[in-house]
Amino acid sequence: MSHPASASRYFVPEPSHWPVVGSFALLLLATGAILTFNSIAYGGYFLLGGFAVLTVMLFGWFGRVIGESEGQRYNLQVDRSFRWSMAWFIFSEVMFFAAFFGALFYVRVLSIPDLASAEQAALWEGFKNQWPTAGPAAKDAFTPMHAWGIPAINTLLLLSSGATVTWAHWGLVANKRQQLIVGLILTVLLGLLFLGLQVYEYREAYSHFNLKLTTGVYGSTFYMLTGFHGFHVTLGVTMLTVILLRALKGHFTGERHFAFEAVAWYWHFVDVVWLGLFVVVYWL
Repeated sequence: MSHPASASRYFVPEPSHWPVVGSFALLLLATGAILTFNSIAYGGYFLLGGFAVLTVMLFGWFGRVIGESEGQRYNLQVDRSFRWSMAWFIFSEVMFFAAFFGALFYVRVLSIPDLASAEQAALWEGFKNQWPTAGPAAKDAFTPMHAWGIPAINTLLLLSSGATVTWAHWGLVANKRQQLIVGLILTVLLGLLFLGLQVYEYREAYSHFNLKLTTGVYGSTFYMLTGFHGFHVTLGVTMLTVILLRALKGHFTGERHFAFEAVAWYWHFVDVVWLGLFVVVYWL
């Protein structure tokens, strides 16, 4: 049974059917993936159906949460729980990328020197301790990605987007609705431009640099790190777009706007990860 925010310390939501809908979406997605990977008929239809049901669930469930928030049904205790939840979620994402950075560190600092050592000379004759490399077993030549081109432009774009989302936050706190909306629009556009340039970079890497997922350890670590980051940018742009639409509808006040703050936290996290990628993957 739910109560107004002023009536109780804890908010207890009403029973919801959305978790069941979400579970059905995951079942369809898993079934579709299994059928598709094994080249069994109708696997694609199950996948499309799963994504469609998942989209409906996301709109419905998040719409309900937004309605509860706009109805002033969340008190400070709920607000604190949301903040802790978002903080732990971002921490889990930090650990996610830390594992991939750790894999790159292991390859460059431990594996490559060991494979080029005198003890391994009989096994990998002529292999040199240098980076980038596809590994001792790779035969196809490739051109590594350089920092001072599209990656440098993308760095400038993401740093600028961090500034625009902060500017939008200042506008929200000061109850300047126009500054909030303009700042969010600029942030979304900068994020989309970043993604467009990354797609172009991938196309150039495959077609002109012969840099592919199959290009040994360099190709796999490059696409693993930049690809997962690109996925996170896509998710961040999606969340920023939702916040922008809510701002256009008049949601949020200078005192109550945690949904905006949560997305801003996530976007700054994406910025920081990219700085690490730019230095370790492209530059050094």
